[in-house]
Amino acid sequence: MKALILIALLATLYLAQGCYYNSEEFLFPDTGNDCDTTIVTYVQSVVPIIQNNCLSCHSNTSATALGGNVRLEEYVDIKLKADDGKLLGTISHAAGFVPMPQGAPKLQECNIAIIRLWIEAGALNN
Repeated sequence: MKALILIALLATLYLAQGCYYNSEEFLFPDTGNDCDTTIVTYVQSVVPIIQNNCLSCHSNTSATALGGNVRLEEYVDIKLKADDGKLLGTISHAAGFVPMPQGAPKLQECNIAIIRLWIEAGALNN
């Protein structure tokens, strides 16, 4: 009887060991933090970043009161700041620039990379 119980216990342990999740999906789950910089465009890539992080202070209606009169709602305004280096300097918290967003954490590195790539490609209105 003891031998039968021992065999059953060993068989259970052996089978339980086979339940270990060692698949790639389990060990390395998709956290949704992929930074896709393969196709960077103004409309699809840059505008959402600006809308989510800048327009609360730099929209056409709030720029005077909250945003130091810096407007980032229209392409022409963003292009000016991209061309003079201020957009990238402020969001990357580079020395000599006022770090933005003011009073908030630095943008995610992916968002900074997207804006950098867009600027390096000529800051096109695409």
